[in-house]
Amino acid sequence: MSEPALVQCVIENQLAIVTLDRPDNANALNLAMARQLQDTAIRLSENPDVRAVIITGRGSMFCAGGDLASFAEMADSIAVGIKQITAALHGAIATLNRMDAPVIMAVNGSAAGAGFSLAIAGDFAIAGESAKFTMAYTAAGLSPDGSSSYFLPRRVGIMRAKELMITNRRLDAEEALDWGLLNQVVADDSLMKTAMQLAEKLARGPTRAFGQVKQLLNSSFDTGLETQMEYETAGIAAMAGSADGQEGITAFLEKRKPEFKGR
Repeated sequence: MSEPALVQCVIENQLAIVTLDRPDNANALNLAMARQLQDTAIRLSENPDVRAVIITGRGSMFCAGGDLASFAEMADSIAVGIKQITAALHGAIATLNRMDAPVIMAVNGSAAGAGFSLAIAGDFAIAGESAKFTMAYTAAGLSPDGSSSYFLPRRVGIMRAKELMITNRRLDAEEALDWGLLNQVVADDSLMKTAMQLAEKLARGPTRAFGQVKQLLNSSFDTGLETQMEYETAGIAAMAGSADGQEGITAFLEKRKPEFKGR
């Protein structure tokens, strides 16, 4: 018997909409869901026709984090089970960050624990006005996963990251925007429309160049100046020789709008 689909993916007009689909369980991550998310990310990264991705949750919550009920069921094998879940979740996040297509997190309702981690791991984050954010891990005697110890201090600084992770302070959408965790807050009923508008704009852009920007920024905190500039040199040279780079240069000289193909 096949597992139920816990992650839905619809691709249309070069856009992929990925929906976490366990609404009766607050879209909490169990092993099956984490593996489906990783599989979805891999398939999208290998699809050249996908030029923007939106990730959201079905129902009233984006994602409540790890499924603690499933953790309890693991009993003595919990360490093995947790490693299997995090391997899949971390694989999905790494793939989304390495792929060329920009990833937009459309955060509906609450994002807690791994849901919070996922919400800040994309390239853009838009939240509905009712969204809430909390790390929640230490409230259950756990420590963070889902890349939050990497992305959170880069978004808000080390002191605020410690505050969020240790005290489990809850941020509303406007506070999350003020802290630099979000690009935009919109009315709840405008969330997907706004995310779609951004995705459609990005899907018309130079996808390979977007991917190069992602790579450069991912390395910028971990390399020295000269090394980073070498990465910049290699990147801009490669982009100048790409089809979109050639189109962009030609369009500029011809004083017209470029028509990028994502190549």
